[in-house]
Amino acid sequence: MDEHKDQTVQPETKPAAETSKEGEKNIGMAVIAYFLFFVPLLTDSKNDPFVKFHVKQGLMLFLLGVMYSILRSFPYIGWILFWVYPIFTLALLALLILGVINAANGNTKELPLVGKFATQWFKF
Repeated sequence: MDEHKDQTVQPETKPAAETSKEGEKNIGMAVIAYFLFFVPLLTDSKNDPFVKFHVKQGLMLFLLGVMYSILRSFPYIGWILFWVYPIFTLALLALLILGVINAANGNTKELPLVGKFATQWFKF
């Protein structure tokens, strides 16, 4: 009877190396989403809600940059925006850095000012 007490069944768990490898992969894809938002959508990470959240945030920052560039090409609007360009660029860079820090820490915090629009507008 003592032999049966020593043989307890342990639940199957993944080795620690595999678990951390998966976590790093998802965090890595979330960070990549801020620089190239479409790359995580081409991998298996596209089904991960954490990665999707950061893809939406990265896509929003990309679209803001594209819209600003288009507006700068118009004659009168472009002249006005020329003076705002350094401030806008620094703000966009600050949001990008904040998003990368959130992704690297495993957080799903919305970016200030633009984050709520990203989650409302993009439904994938």
